[in-house]
Amino acid sequence: MAMTGLGAVLTAMVTPFDAQGRVDQEAAVRLMHHLVEHGSDGLVICGTTGEASTLSDDEQISLITLAVAELGGRATVIAGAGSNDTRHAVELTARATEAGADAILSVTPYYNRPNRRGIRAHFEAVAAATDRPVILYNIPVRTGTDMPNDLLAELAEIDGITAVKQANADSVALVDGLDLYAGNDDSFCDVLELGGAGGILVASHIVGDEMRRMVEEPAQRRAIDDTLRDVYAALSVAPASASVKAALNMLGQSVGGVRLPLVEADEQEQRQIRAMLERHGLLAAASA
Repeated sequence: MAMTGLGAVLTAMVTPFDAQGRVDQEAAVRLMHHLVEHGSDGLVICGTTGEASTLSDDEQISLITLAVAELGGRATVIAGAGSNDTRHAVELTARATEAGADAILSVTPYYNRPNRRGIRAHFEAVAAATDRPVILYNIPVRTGTDMPNDLLAELAEIDGITAVKQANADSVALVDGLDLYAGNDDSFCDVLELGGAGGILVASHIVGDEMRRMVEEPAQRRAIDDTLRDVYAALSVAPASASVKAALNMLGQSVGGVRLPLVEADEQEQRQIRAMLERHGLLAAASA
């Protein structure tokens, strides 16, 4: 199996915004260091949870450049650089590579839903645009297209494609030639048990130390996962970006709101998130 060496706990970091909805780079730096100090081996910058779909290209590259400057040598930086326009994906990939990203996360083209030959041609072009490892991102619920494991095995033959972030729960399996990363928090334990590389995670914003323990304490892995199920659930009551930002703001990590068409967690959703934080003693720890 190809080894990316990117780490096991990779947090898909939210993008902090200020009161005017602009990228808040100071808050981003604080959050980057907080995450690395609490279990993350690396960060995915400008992924789905980072609201890449509402960031300009210049905003994305600026954040990737910032992460490399802040974390270079301390944690890995994986750049979200996907698009359903191959030319755009190639350009973002090349710019993220120039910015110093350690790897590229590239999603299946969405909306236009290419066939298998189109998907292969797309990822051949993306892989040719960089000398960094490319992580495929399979998330059919968002893209409308699934990449089954036999297609993933075919894509693994492309030079530079080294891993897959698998967000299709029905297809979580090792694939020859690819490192396997959980694309959903609730499959992280299963992926580790299979011998996968780790996960690209959301709950690690909040419980990164516990998710690190799942890597380092395999005998306790299932028990730890059981205690975190309500965390995964609470961070799903609203779109992940909104839920995680609500939780972080409650914990004193000021990250602002979300950009339309996402909206902030409403009162009921915030109550559910706050109750989860209270159950896990996180609010008390943050105020101590």
